[in-house]
Amino acid sequence: MLWNVDLTLLDVGQVMRAAYAEAFEKVTGEPLVYLTSASGRTDSEMFFEFCARNYVDIEPDGDALAQFLTALEVSFAERRGELRSKGRAMPGAAASLSAVANMPETIQTVVSGSTRANATAKLEAFGLEAYLDLSIGGFGSVNYPKSSLIQSIRLHAAGEDMRPYAENETVLVTDSAPDVRAALIGGATPVAVLNGATTEGQLRDAGARHVLPDLGDPRAVMTAVAQAST
Repeated sequence: MLWNVDLTLLDVGQVMRAAYAEAFEKVTGEPLVYLTSASGRTDSEMFFEFCARNYVDIEPDGDALAQFLTALEVSFAERRGELRSKGRAMPGAAASLSAVANMPETIQTVVSGSTRANATAKLEAFGLEAYLDLSIGGFGSVNYPKSSLIQSIRLHAAGEDMRPYAENETVLVTDSAPDVRAALIGGATPVAVLNGATTEGQLRDAGARHVLPDLGDPRAVMTAVAQAST
């Protein structure tokens, strides 16, 4: 069972944007004037798009990216105390995580565009990490698209009989159409929630089998997950 983090389980966008701006200027020497949508993207992908949109020439190697991710973790850590005052857990997130955790033979983790350190800090700020096995999660610390992260988790996470989870046993809950498409490519069934700006029609057009209004009804979440994994 895979969960997207931002705008699915929680919203700390205000804090994250400030950290992006500070880290970008620290690494490139240029201000981050033009942002880009984080929907479906990892921090690694966003860095190069930031450079393109802000007309910053950067060598397409890993050095600048590694510097940016390190600076981003430092900037975000410095703002960790702001997460609860400027952010929020999505209604029903904790209850839904708890409910799904009680489903038989279910392991929960995340597929996040953020680095492991930043994704963990976000979840810990709202007490959501207790329901998740973050050791097998997929994070934006590596320069791979989310579809590859999903596939890697599915192939390497082992069930009770120590075999990898099959595609029909893997479910991703997300609020974004790009994540829905990434799930289909990575071998997971997408369940969508209307937490963000994406409409139900856009989510279904992207391939979502189930669309929930939010996470406020844990029973509905459990039903959607059970149906998606059969």
